[in-house]
Amino acid sequence: MYEIKCPHCGQAFTVDETACASVVAQIRDAEFNRAVQARLVAETAKHETDKKLIENQTKMASQETINELNQQIQQLKSTIAQSEQAKTIAINAVMDKNKDALNDKDKRIMELQSQLASIDKDNQLKQQELKNKYDILLKDKDDEIARQRDLRSKMSTKMVGETLEQHCEIEFNRLRHTGFQSAYFEKDNEVVNGSKGDYIFRDYDNGTEYISIMFEMKNESDETATKHKNEDFFKELDKDRRAKNCEYAVLVSTLESENELYNSGIVDVSHKYPKMYVIRPQCFIAMITLLRNAALNSVQYRHQIAEYQQTHIDVSNFEAEMNDFKDKFGKNYRIASEKFHKAIEEIDKTIDHLQKTKDALLGSENNLRLANNKAQDLTIKRLTRGNKTMADAFARVATAPTDEAERASDE
Repeated sequence: MYEIKCPHCGQAFTVDETACASVVAQIRDAEFNRAVQARLVAETAKHETDKKLIENQTKMASQETINELNQQIQQLKSTIAQSEQAKTIAINAVMDKNKDALNDKDKRIMELQSQLASIDKDNQLKQQELKNKYDILLKDKDDEIARQRDLRSKMSTKMVGETLEQHCEIEFNRLRHTGFQSAYFEKDNEVVNGSKGDYIFRDYDNGTEYISIMFEMKNESDETATKHKNEDFFKELDKDRRAKNCEYAVLVSTLESENELYNSGIVDVSHKYPKMYVIRPQCFIAMITLLRNAALNSVQYRHQIAEYQQTHIDVSNFEAEMNDFKDKFGKNYRIASEKFHKAIEEIDKTIDHLQKTKDALLGSENNLRLANNKAQDLTIKRLTRGNKTMADAFARVATAPTDEAERASDE
């Protein structure tokens, strides 16, 4: 599209390529005709003027003046011819430029048309793909509805719950050998505190349990007089989960069949009871797979934590043994130190006692020496000094016969 502005009123308006080309052609032809007519009129007027001038000058002037006029006429004609040639060149340049612009525009239009065609084709393919997916989902939904209706038509009021349990068990056993080779999935037959669940699922990694689920299956036919809600069974299910040390609790239910929340898929009710979910029977395998895969991702971290805990326990035991050794060694050191100091004290006491004994012995020796000295100095004269009786007795002994003296000596 081209924008054209009116030179008189100043109003702008747009025209397409074809209209623009037509306008250019009209302007070109009109301008050209107008210029030609103007030039012819001017030439005619000029010629007439010149003719009259020439006639007058011919009459009045000489032949030289006539020649100069003819020369001027030729110059004017040459100027007109050059002007016409320049105008033609300018018009051709404008036409060529417009032609190139029109060619570029056509190419761009063709490119855009090609892109639009490609986009339309892609959209058609996507629409067909979406339609096929929708048809498949619709067929699956119809099949599920038909299956559920068939299931309900075959149920009796007494067999409702048991039939749902059998359905889940069959679905699990179909995949046990391919997807759950190390898993445990059996009925919960152990009554704890007067209650038990329906089924327990456990899976193991190298003998270590890493996932456990307590299942409760609830169903009722359309003819059941008393209608229950899923929430009626949450408390008992949570109690069974805790009693059997299961990590998760899942209620497989067909109750509240018109409830859009429960019909939308897996419903997390952990805001009421921890790690509890409500599902429809068709989500049974998907629920197990989802929880198991999530738990598998944490097995490695559990092993690392267990190794860390074991290492921490070993370090703690080592530290405890070392501290115990330090305590015992310290106790023994204190006892030995106390006994050593006591022995030193006893030795000091013994040394002091021995020193006293030594001093006593030394004192006794001195006394004995003095006594010996005194004994050595002892004589009969000193013994009888001042004792007349003893002096007389010694005198008699001294004067007695020798045999009596010897006999007295023997006695």
